[in-house]
Amino acid sequence: QVQLVESGGGLVQAGGSLRLSCVASGSIFSINVMGWYRQAPGKQRELVATITSGGSTNYADSMKGRFTISRDNAKNMVYLQMNSLKPEDTAVYYCTAEKDYGRGVKVEHWGQGTQVTVSS
Repeated sequence: QVQLVESGGGLVQAGGSLRLSCVASGSIFSINVMGWYRQAPGKQRELVATITSGGSTNYADSMKGRFTISRDNAKNMVYLQMNSLKPEDTAVYYCTAEKDYGRGVKVEHWGQGTQVTVSS
């Protein structure tokens, strides 16, 4: 199994910044893609950004230019730097890790989430 623990959430004023961190532990070999999703109250969970073990990134359009995902493979960590935060960025942010179990089986593991609240 893969365990993911997020940290760094909190309350910030609009225009401010936060940096989320996520550490992976357990059966972490063969993890390729790691990422961040978020879920706002009353809304569906949505992609924020992903990053491969090689460093290729993908962002949701609304996050481009404001959020930056990065990864430290040696520390089994993924980060999300969030700048110019807006009240609509308020959500629970989840860390994910996709593990390749072989034979075509890939499972996405999820953390418990960390709350980000942006006040206006």
